[in-house]
Amino acid sequence: MFMENEYKVENYLMNIGYHRLSAYIYPFYKAPKRDKILKEGTNFEQVLTLYRFDKKLRILLFNEIEKIEVAIRSVLANIGCQELGDKYWITKSEYFANAEKFNQTLSVIEKELASSKEDYIENFRQNFIETYPPAWMITEVLSFGNLNYIYSNISSNQLMKRIAGYFGLKPQVFTSWLTVLANLRNMCCHHARIWNRDFMLNPAEPKKTQNAWIDTLKIDKKRIYYRLCIIRYFLSSVSPNNNFNEKLSSLLANFPSVDIASMGFNKEWQKEKLWM
Repeated sequence: MFMENEYKVENYLMNIGYHRLSAYIYPFYKAPKRDKILKEGTNFEQVLTLYRFDKKLRILLFNEIEKIEVAIRSVLANIGCQELGDKYWITKSEYFANAEKFNQTLSVIEKELASSKEDYIENFRQNFIETYPPAWMITEVLSFGNLNYIYSNISSNQLMKRIAGYFGLKPQVFTSWLTVLANLRNMCCHHARIWNRDFMLNPAEPKKTQNAWIDTLKIDKKRIYYRLCIIRYFLSSVSPNNNFNEKLSSLLANFPSVDIASMGFNKEWQKEKLWM
């Protein structure tokens, strides 16, 4: 591998680590990859470019997923309160299908409330006699994964449909996509490589959607592109005037050497109604 400045390369290896960088070297190996023979002309700057692109992609996605997560917290709490007429519904077993799952969730809620230093939780403890705060406070202290766990255990089909329907989805697809986004969010938080990853989770495919969607016949659902489409779809409900399209297009334009086919993009992805 060509290195213009070996001192700088040593510094990168010390501060980033060879193990982490090796994932970005892999695309530059000749086939068969197991022989680990680099393609002619490979230089260290190319590896760094992939690393920097992946980092910027993670930051972009984390910010967009945050918008979706905040909306799901609010919608879950508010529609649940409206539909059931009970602001404490999240902590009551009669509203859930599986008692064991409910008890596991309640244990998590109790643990999070006990350790929370948020002012609104402290205020509740000091000024109210109820054992648990209302749903809109509880959803704020739970993880994205916990929210999905609560939603998937709701016993009322009507409530599940109302919550999923707010985002233009059916309950089965909504649950699947929440799982996918929670998994992707965690990867972004832990700085995992995502740009060309073959994700383990296989998202459910909607038969009919309320908002614009993509032609998935030639799409690999385990690549990042499909997850970008899921984010874009949610944002059409959460933030209709979002500029995610522009941000993504700008990022790809700033890194023209990145192989977007490895990300699952097709050549005419920008002509899909979802991205227009």
